[in-house]
Amino acid sequence: MEKIKNVIWIIALIILIVLIGGISYGYYRNATMEVTRPVATMEVENFGTIKFELYPEYAPETVANFIALANRGFYDGLTFHRIVKDFMIQGGDKNGDGTGLATTSDLRDDGDDTEYTIKGEFIANGVDNKLQFEEGVVAMARSDYTSYSSSLTEESYNSGSSQFFIMTAENTSLNGQYTSFGKVTEGMDIVHQIEEVEVKAADDADTTGNTEVSTPVNPPVITSIRVETNGIDYGLPETLTPFDYTTWLYQQYGIDPSTFTTVE
Repeated sequence: MEKIKNVIWIIALIILIVLIGGISYGYYRNATMEVTRPVATMEVENFGTIKFELYPEYAPETVANFIALANRGFYDGLTFHRIVKDFMIQGGDKNGDGTGLATTSDLRDDGDDTEYTIKGEFIANGVDNKLQFEEGVVAMARSDYTSYSSSLTEESYNSGSSQFFIMTAENTSLNGQYTSFGKVTEGMDIVHQIEEVEVKAADDADTTGNTEVSTPVNPPVITSIRVETNGIDYGLPETLTPFDYTTWLYQQYGIDPSTFTTVE
């Protein structure tokens, strides 16, 4: 009987050791396993190659959106249309002037000409995005309609579509207010070269006010952007209906925009 008890204790001890070993190995593997994130490669005409890592753990909707657009060739031939030295370089607008949005046909095969936006993934919009705005961080551009009315916060936060910018210097004022979703790993010298191009005020700028001088005289052209996903399917983002500022403005004055007719 005593022998049987000893055998049972030995078996139990072996099982316990195996379980502890398995759990310990699992923790070790998770702690040491290299996380393979998607990597975007951007070619800029006459400048060179910029590579940046994407962070789906911080901004999954934004990363999915960027990957889908990039790998469908949306960014090919577009420009960096806004450059502010010691701040950032901005591109990804099909209109080339900061007014454009992507359409669902840019995003997927069954899409159409309907423009869309996506949810802003940052702390002020309820998303715990921990990627800080340091040099080299890649982020989504968005509109700020709160300059027209403080009630338009949600519309501002969720107005990003295809435009992105790369930080050329740290700017902590953007932390928690814009969607950061990547960081340059190669070619930061190229980013700084682009930062140095000659800029001017926009052609339609209000010369009576404090005009930003940020429109490149010769906008740098993005030859292509492709993202290596390492076999992972990041899917597609949930698309939102863009805020219609013109209709909202008419409504503030009690005007029905449908009553307007177009003069040919």
